[in-house]
Amino acid sequence: MVRAYVALTKPRIIELLLVTTVPTMMLAADGLPPVHLLVVTLVGGSLAAGSANSLNCYLDRDIDQVMRRTAHRPLARHTVSPRGALVFGSVLGVVAVSLMLVATNVLAAVLTAVAILFYVCVYTLGLKRRTSQNIVWGGAAGCMPVLIAWSVVTGGLDWPPVVLFFVVFFWTPIHYWPLAMRFREDYARAGVPMLPVVAPQLTVVRQILWYGWATVLTSLLLWPLATSWLYGLCAAVFGGWFLAEAHRLYGRVRQAANGDGGADAPPPRPMRLFHLSNSYLALLFVVIAVDALL
Repeated sequence: MVRAYVALTKPRIIELLLVTTVPTMMLAADGLPPVHLLVVTLVGGSLAAGSANSLNCYLDRDIDQVMRRTAHRPLARHTVSPRGALVFGSVLGVVAVSLMLVATNVLAAVLTAVAILFYVCVYTLGLKRRTSQNIVWGGAAGCMPVLIAWSVVTGGLDWPPVVLFFVVFFWTPIHYWPLAMRFREDYARAGVPMLPVVAPQLTVVRQILWYGWATVLTSLLLWPLATSWLYGLCAAVFGGWFLAEAHRLYGRVRQAANGDGGADAPPPRPMRLFHLSNSYLALLFVVIAVDALL
């Protein structure tokens, strides 16, 4: 039972959010932030993300049952009741916001509440089943940890966290659309209009390229604002590596669309870009942390 409730929070997604939190706090502190703030932010952020994910599972329980990728989730398997998931997610959210309010500051608590409500109300209820741009605008919720992390340390906001917000914002479609390409039939069966469901693959990969270039160019803006040559060099190298794979995917899809190569044409392999997107973002923020220490 405990394992089922933990699964509701989608721990792997929480890990990715926390990867952006700690380096941002280090950048804001120009080194190591106070340990108590770091611990509170990690706990509060985990609870907030767990709340949003649990409530997402509650609201999406109908489509989770018909998608192979999500059929193992607790509500789809009936190991947790809908009421239990709703109460659990709501309690986590209240505890997360309260903790941030008491242990950090008002701005951080407000941003935490906004992140939860945006993911649940704007993305899950408003966008996910209505538009192919759902993950683009809904993905803004996943960008909030950098703003929260900065506000915890400084009590306010500045240009560096805004730049990082847009790095994650532009990165999100590149991360999610390759996954949606892989599980296109799942989303189509569930009636979720992800871009790969409603648009040709060539259109999807063209947009992936646009967002890829936007991600890398935005990441380079942090160099003159708050980091040294080390970050600038690494951001350029990692960005080039990332874009090379995105262009490779585009080339494969274009070749298939044009009929070049016939049966010998290489498969698109979108999951390669999906996995690389995780590595790219993690490495970028690791370099931010190292740069802050140096």
